[in-house]
Amino acid sequence: MNISKESVEHSSLKPRQVRPLIGFDAREYDGLRRLGINLDGPQGGMVRRMASAMAMAMDSVQATVTTATITTPVQFLQNWLPGFVKVITAARKIDELVGISTIGSWEDEQIVQGILELTGRAVPYGDYTSMPESSWNINYNARTVVRFEEGLRVGQLESARASRIRMDSATGKREAAALALEIIRNSIGFIGFNSGNGNTYGFLNDPGLPNYTTVATGASGSTLWSRKTYLEITADIRTMIANLRNQSQDQIDPETVNMTLAVSTDAVDYLSVVSDFGNSVRDWMTKTYPKIRVVSAPELNLASGGLNVAYLYAEDINDLSTDDGRTFIQVVPTKFQVLGVAKDAKFYTEDYSNATAGVMCKRPWAVVRVNGI
Repeated sequence: MNISKESVEHSSLKPRQVRPLIGFDAREYDGLRRLGINLDGPQGGMVRRMASAMAMAMDSVQATVTTATITTPVQFLQNWLPGFVKVITAARKIDELVGISTIGSWEDEQIVQGILELTGRAVPYGDYTSMPESSWNINYNARTVVRFEEGLRVGQLESARASRIRMDSATGKREAAALALEIIRNSIGFIGFNSGNGNTYGFLNDPGLPNYTTVATGASGSTLWSRKTYLEITADIRTMIANLRNQSQDQIDPETVNMTLAVSTDAVDYLSVVSDFGNSVRDWMTKTYPKIRVVSAPELNLASGGLNVAYLYAEDINDLSTDDGRTFIQVVPTKFQVLGVAKDAKFYTEDYSNATAGVMCKRPWAVVRVNGI
């Protein structure tokens, strides 16, 4: 007796009848059973809730065919801080040291300062002796004007793409051009410009400047302020003041004349060295010589044969001259000038320029220079 029982066929789909369960109500569990989907197990409740919210497909599970990646790209997890941090450049101190005078025009070739000397010598009077005669002698110091330029070019695509990062390409390039012109002007203000037969000098190498003298050696065996005591540093400064008074034949009184102590950046902070009583060199200067201001500049580092230097000079003097009475003058006919703008089909260009005659020392006797600090 054959007791085998024929299997029940719940459903049968031909190949062309197989399709995703689109529009099928997943809550019709009996219908799902006929397709071989049983939701009556221990996790059936959870599965049924999920099934009611999604379409069901009968594709078999397969390996990943796309590149493995993360769920959320990092671009969607970034928070951008406002603005841009600009790369710094060295401080430009020539204007603070000697000022700036806008004299002349961009196209000028030279800046000329007249030097007037009054001559004559009085002698004892006599009725029939020869009369001595006074006179005058004049010389001219000329400085050559040098011109520099810096331009920019901005393309249409470049400008459009830069705007996507909140950057105005044209404005950034204009700022860069202005900065480049200021940097070269500051550099010429300190060291001049060698253009063959030109005559452009700076704060450090004007031909009229007096020679350097080396400061005294301290108890440590060094001339450096970094190794000197309060008393030794104040003695160096006092010596500079005394020398300035002596070489000016008392025309410069440190108690009444505005003066500048220009110190290398490497040495200026040693003016904070204190005495046994707690007061610093700077405190001593403020109390004893209130007319002296202190200005540091990086160009004074290693400026004399690898030695740091310092200058002490009167800023301006009332000596009956008919000029402005200044010891140093920086002549800048043109600080910034637009040369021209040109528009092309895909880009535009701009060109800028400046003109400077460097720095002239008009009163060398009003300057003392030391090195070794």
